Amino acid sequence: MEIYNSEFKNQMLKSILGKDSGLHTFESIISWFTNLKMYASLEVRDCNINDLKEWNFDNISISHDSGKYFEVLGVKCRVGNREMSEWYQPIIRQREEGITGFIIKKINGIYHLLVQAKLEAGNFDVLEMAPTVQCITGSYSNPEFTVTYLDYFLKKKGIIHFDTLQSEEGGRFYQEQNQNIILEVDENELIDIHPNFVWMTVSQAKAFIKFNNYFNIEARSLLACITPV
Repeated sequence: MEIYNSEFKNQMLKSILGKDSGLHTFESIISWFTNLKMYASLEVRDCNINDLKEWNFDNISISHDSGKYFEVLGVKCRVGNREMSEWYQPIIRQREEGITGFIIKKINGIYHLLVQAKLEAGNFDVLEMAPTVQCITGSYSNPEFTVTYLDYFLKKKGIIHFDTLQSEEGGRFYQEQNQNIILEVDENELIDIHPNFVWMTVSQAKAFIKFNNYFNIEARSLLACITPV
């Protein structure tokens, strides 16, 4: 479903052009992000696959006993127009559909995105800016985890402007698709937000996209779906 009328496009354009109408300055957003990085850390350790609890390994895949999360497959690739015509590689196959979405609202008459600083293994500098909700392996259905603001998307607590399945990068993810959603809430909602989140205009978001290691690929994909320019 895609509800993307001309009025919403006009308001998005206004948010892109309104460079001095943001709730926060560009510099204050950088300060917020830098301060969070000071307290964020991630330790990655090698381990024997046979020591992993509830994960199984056979000749072609690594998978979880519950059938949830994801599966790692070993594949042989053949391509006729690449620098290498044949190679072997791992590829990830999702077991559950994920959700990726931005909450937006008008602040001072300008649309703002609710952006989170997300810690993920593989990030170049530990944290990257991500959509409000990013659950790309179905982890939101795991009762052991709590995903901030997920309830807005599961219960559609707002105006849905964009709601569609988008495919992920095919060279690393096998036929993976996730639900991409843009949801608008009333301007009186979410006044006090979690410290790992910040409101920014589309103009500010597009400025961060010009630099590496700020906006992650999921946030970039969502912005490409809704920005008219």
